[in-house]
Amino acid sequence: MVKSLCEVVVTFIALLFSIVLSSASLAWGFSQSGFSSFSTFFLLLGIGWFFSIWQEWQWYASFTLFVFVSAAALGLWFGFTPGWMFAGGIFVLLAWEMSNFRHRLRLISNDKDLRGIERRHLLRVSLLVFVGLLLSNIAMFFVRASFTFEWGMLLLVITLLGLGQLPFWLRK
Repeated sequence: MVKSLCEVVVTFIALLFSIVLSSASLAWGFSQSGFSSFSTFFLLLGIGWFFSIWQEWQWYASFTLFVFVSAAALGLWFGFTPGWMFAGGIFVLLAWEMSNFRHRLRLISNDKDLRGIERRHLLRVSLLVFVGLLLSNIAMFFVRASFTFEWGMLLLVITLLGLGQLPFWLRK
């Protein structure tokens, strides 16, 4: 019971949020550049990822990682809004890692400290996401100085989620 509760609550929520943020970021970035059909495609891939979690298709996370990172790279190549391309790439990496981490949690025996393992892993991954977003902001500022309202709102949401996790990390 503890194993399934530990796995489902925090890692599953992080996985769902990262899928939504990655597909929405790429969809918004491509939509702003006039490619609304690609936006629909990314949203459908995100919905497909939810379905693959339910069906326990392990391969779908790697497939979506390849498609999203390739699309983000092409979007940067063609001069789309870099913030959304960076966010899509960063959050798809987070979603892929959370998907693989959920699978690895299932293989760990019940006598291990699953909550501690999960907490430390999420702390490390959250710090990596923060550093990735920080570096992408620095790159956007110095390359194009393109900081839009929508990008600011995304950063605000991510900051609030990180600050919401802080009391739980400090308490333990």
